Amino acid sequence: QVQLVESGGGLVQAGGSLRLSCAASGRTASSYTMGWFRQAPGKERDVVATSWRSGSTYYADSVKGRFTISRDNAKNTVYLEMNSLKPEDTAVYYCAAGASFGVGVSPREYDYWGQGTQVTVSS
Repeated sequence: QVQLVESGGGLVQAGGSLRLSCAASGRTASSYTMGWFRQAPGKERDVVATSWRSGSTYYADSVKGRFTISRDNAKNTVYLEMNSLKPEDTAVYYCAAGASFGVGVSPREYDYWGQGTQVTVSS
């Protein structure tokens, strides 16, 4: 099992930057596919970025070129660097870990979740 705790959310103006952190405890995060998801009020939880154990990454079209997912295995932490933020990026952001091989980008495929951190981008 792995426990996940997100941090780094907050209020930022459009065009600004934030870095979210997801600290893992229990099993090492390098054993999992790690993903960042977000959920805005009244909307479904959607993938933002995914980092597979192979090193491959995936980004939603809406964040490509602006967001970067990375891992620091020594710190057992996964990051989401968010630049050029837009008001439509406002949501609760969740970190998740998927244990199975072949985990994709659907939230249903992930086994462990953090509590979420609020990101609000003002216009």
